[in-house]
Amino acid sequence: MKANEIMTSAKRTFSKVGFGLQKKSPEILVGVGIVGAVASAVLACKATTKAGAIVEESKNSLADIREANENGVTKAGESYSAEDRRKDLAIAYVQTGVKFAKLYAPAVMLGAVSIASILASHNIMKKRNIALAAAYAAVDKSFKDYRDRVIERFGEQVEKELRYNIKAQEIEETVTDDKGKEKKVKQNVNVADENWDGSDYGPYAKVFDDTHSDWKQDPEMNLFYLRARQAQANDMLKSQGHLFLNEVYDMLGFKRTKAGAVVGWIYDDKKPYGDNFVDFGMTEIRRHDADSDEYKRAFILDFNVVGDITSKIVDHQNDYLA
Repeated sequence: MKANEIMTSAKRTFSKVGFGLQKKSPEILVGVGIVGAVASAVLACKATTKAGAIVEESKNSLADIREANENGVTKAGESYSAEDRRKDLAIAYVQTGVKFAKLYAPAVMLGAVSIASILASHNIMKKRNIALAAAYAAVDKSFKDYRDRVIERFGEQVEKELRYNIKAQEIEETVTDDKGKEKKVKQNVNVADENWDGSDYGPYAKVFDDTHSDWKQDPEMNLFYLRARQAQANDMLKSQGHLFLNEVYDMLGFKRTKAGAVVGWIYDDKKPYGDNFVDFGMTEIRRHDADSDEYKRAFILDFNVVGDITSKIVDHQNDYLA
């Protein structure tokens, strides 16, 4: 029984080690490639210090052949013809080449192994990125299909309430009419959860509120600002043919993200990909401020990116050129 447990434990340990090596294989291969490249350069430098002797030996052989050809006899007194000269030259060049090949062979072979290791690492990462992109596309499609089913059954308002954890609620607000008089009015608005922190609305969503440098106290000005930026983003998309989410973040004054460097939009009027336009997905909400006991305005911006566009850009450019 103990023997079986030991064997099982050993198999499990080897499996974990094997999985760890497989997971880190790109980094390991790159490390091997770098070390091998450095070692190859060192070996090449050492070989170069010995190359002078081979060159000198070759010069002496060629000088003997030239002298024998000019005199018509070798140093041993044997006759020397033009045919003998051609044969000796061929032998001298081959022997010199073989000597150089032997001298630099370790450096060349190690360099080739280093390059192969780096290329193998690149291929592994490329395959993993393709697999991740495919997995993301499947998850994204599944989520969009789920949203469509929720909207179809319960309506868009319910879908937003579930997705953003907001609730339709009647609140009383102070508004100013056209004559400049303030009055209390009741209206239905989307109220954020009490534990709202504005950071959990989606992988690409952002919140535009009074903490933003471009926020205005006038609600209409904020909406006008966002719509103007959205129109600007669409103009950029049409002029460039593609647009990354980070470019929109820059435009709005938000920090860039890793995901924003690969996801975005592609514009093609002949073969539309995705929505073919930029939509900020603006949803106005209220959040309760405990200090002032007021409901402050904010906008959830949930951008309609079409996913990873890095490979799609090349495909659409090739289709355009074709």
